[in-house]
Amino acid sequence: MRTIDINCDLGESYGAWRMGDDEGVMPHITSANVACGFHGGDPATIRRTVRLATEHGVAVGAHPSLPDLMGFGRRPMKITPDEAYDLVLYQAGAVQAFARAAGTRLAHVQCHGAFYNMAATDDALSDAIARAVRDLGDGVILYALSGSRMMAAGQRLGVRTLAEVFADRGYQDDGTLTPRTQKGAMIEDEAAAVAQAVGMVERGTVTSLAGRTVPVDAGTICLHGDQPGAVAFAKALRAAFRQRGIRVAAP
Repeated sequence: MRTIDINCDLGESYGAWRMGDDEGVMPHITSANVACGFHGGDPATIRRTVRLATEHGVAVGAHPSLPDLMGFGRRPMKITPDEAYDLVLYQAGAVQAFARAAGTRLAHVQCHGAFYNMAATDDALSDAIARAVRDLGDGVILYALSGSRMMAAGQRLGVRTLAEVFADRGYQDDGTLTPRTQKGAMIEDEAAAVAQAVGMVERGTVTSLAGRTVPVDAGTICLHGDQPGAVAFAKALRAAFRQRGIRVAAP
């Protein structure tokens, strides 16, 4: 039986500002990527999100970002590999502490937004991120874009690395995600997102925006919690996998 992990970016509220429906999404996923405060999230939000995940038996992950709260971490920024290492270790370490306090553990790290996309094509940044995940200890898994430099870096450094695909994002011919500034970057139609997800899991391919068939390795599949239809997407995705005999579980 095929097995797939469904992860979602959560805990992205900040202070009085609310982002997404974490309570609605949590029952339908298996891994939560908890914002660490640099693009969204704050200490109280991290604590609440970790507790909510623990109550639902959802694996707790850290979702570190570039230091860009105003831009929600989606603007590229020129950083050094040492800065990338520090950003991951600092932010993931905070979530790791909250997880320990809640009686669970930090299971994985999935970088956010521009940080994730920059590292996907940059060996030095990918190596730094993989080293930081390794140094967190406790068998923390690195979630990395399927076929990316980050995937290769994790494997090269002996870090357990899980190939990630996206249900609600458009793909380029080279397997990278379409920049959000371009048309087709987000898939807002539920049926289209589910069809893309099922195809990636069952056939190991995704169709790029230009119509090219791109090979992918689907170890975990991501949904974005800031999507207006995130809860409905999660429910539909879970139902589609169940109908096809695909087991849904955290790694």
